[in-house]
Amino acid sequence: MQKYEMLILLKSDMEEEAREAELKKYADIVTSLGGTVESTDKWGAKKTAYPIAFKQEAFYALMTFNGNGDVVKELDRVAGISGDLMRRMITKVKEN
Repeated sequence: MQKYEMLILLKSDMEEEAREAELKKYADIVTSLGGTVESTDKWGAKKTAYPIAFKQEAFYALMTFNGNGDVVKELDRVAGISGDLMRRMITKVKEN
């Protein structure tokens, strides 16, 4: 399995319970497809570099996980249809 990081930008005006449910949804996808979640770091609400959907602020979270290509494809698919997700970026972590 390969190690990946997924940077998640959620709407900053979400309720905390809804935000936790959204982050848990992505972690559940990883585990349901045989991967493992190492950590989910919540960075909090921060100003974005440019407006996204007319919003200047987003809640940032970084999920580090192990999985295969199927996990990445499913995460990207589900994130693409989520209404609460503003942006996402999944990158492969280079192991030294």
